Amino acid sequence: MRRNSQITFISVVTTLLIMTACTPTVRVEAPTEPITINLNIKLDADVRVKLEEQAKKDVESNPDVF
Repeated sequence: MRRNSQITFISVVTTLLIMTACTPTVRVEAPTEPITINLNIKLDADVRVKLEEQAKKDVESNPDVF
């Protein structure tokens, strides 16, 4: 009977060791490169509208330029 309990104990310990050895590892690390957000489209559209308005004003005030 004692031999049977030892085998049961050893099998339980072995099972626990195997289960802890197979647990997945999750790592959270900061990126090595900085995160960049490209907002050129909106800025380009704003600049273009302002330049077009200024160009219209310049052409109207100086019609002989062109």
